[in-house]
Amino acid sequence: MSGSDHHVDTTAKLVRMINQIARNLVHDKDPVSAIADHVFAFWTVRMQEQLFAHGTEGLDPLAVAAVERLAMGAQLAGRPGATDSGDAGCDAG
Repeated sequence: MSGSDHHVDTTAKLVRMINQIARNLVHDKDPVSAIADHVFAFWTVRMQEQLFAHGTEGLDPLAVAAVERLAMGAQLAGRPGATDSGDAGCDAG
């Protein structure tokens, strides 16, 4: 598998993962915040950046809103959420 194939495969996994999170948190009192908080807390910066680069194609509407909220936060502040261990890749790969 080439590097670009791995990127596409990993992006598809990230899309699937955030959509699962959205489905699981849909009944939360503030699902968009709950999704964004989960991704910020448990996804590495690299995973989040890869999802931002992907855009919103294939995302659940709640996931879209959460990604947009996360992207705004990424522009406003440093990213003290989860970190890549040794920059070896993302958890979804």
